[in-house]
Amino acid sequence: MIKEVIVVEGKSDTVAIKRAVDADTIETGGSAIPKWVIDRIRRAQEKRGVIVFTDPDFQGERIRKIISRAVPGCKHAFIKKEDSQGKRNLGVEYASPEAIRKALAEVRTESESPDEQITMDDMIDAGLVGGAQAKERRTLLGEKLGIGYANAKQLHKRMMILQITREEFAEALAWVLAQEEER
Repeated sequence: MIKEVIVVEGKSDTVAIKRAVDADTIETGGSAIPKWVIDRIRRAQEKRGVIVFTDPDFQGERIRKIISRAVPGCKHAFIKKEDSQGKRNLGVEYASPEAIRKALAEVRTESESPDEQITMDDMIDAGLVGGAQAKERRTLLGEKLGIGYANAKQLHKRMMILQITREEFAEALAWVLAQEEER
């Protein structure tokens, strides 16, 4: 049984989570999250902790941001787009139990004050901002760090909030560069 309550978007996501692990969920019902749902999430965070596990799309990211602002200190699980591909769209509901367990094993905790700040200059030097390969590098970096894809500004913010260390960043970047060399 997972101690924390997992926040998902809908009923189908709850079904997929329960196929993979023994856990309780709270469903947001989409991106227009009512106050009473935020209150439930806040209460769950205080009592047991919360893992936000949303779809790897625009709406999922929007829900993640809303919850993070309203309920500080949440943990986050990210699923790769290719692991959540349905016939027509993306979603936790389409992920295999193995992909869900893997995402939950790589959960990250929020913090507003990471010890070692990765700067935007670090990201520019790494070729993650601007340039022909920046988007692909960010995709691979997000995959390696287990934090999902984001544009440059959001990736920087996510790395800060989820306490990615300079060492983790450097190791993941080395892996990204090695992947490029293999191609």
